[in-house]
Amino acid sequence: MDYGMISKIEKAKIYSEERERITFLSLKVEIAGDNNAPHIIEYNNGVWQCDCDFFASRGLCSHSMAIERILRDMVDLGEAVV
Repeated sequence: MDYGMISKIEKAKIYSEERERITFLSLKVEIAGDNNAPHIIEYNNGVWQCDCDFFASRGLCSHSMAIERILRDMVDLGEAVV
């Protein structure tokens, strides 16, 4: 491995350890629910959306909260689209 690649790997390690450097602007993920039904969770500029019925009525659900926990301090706990 050349010196340039070693340097990039070291920089990547630093970036990954400094989570405050990273801000998600948007993302789309699929999570398997308890009933093996996949749910789509989207985050776009501070706004969460999930395709489950609970989210539709409450603007929050276990699926979106799970992703918030995984990405703690890397996403704004923004608003939901209801």
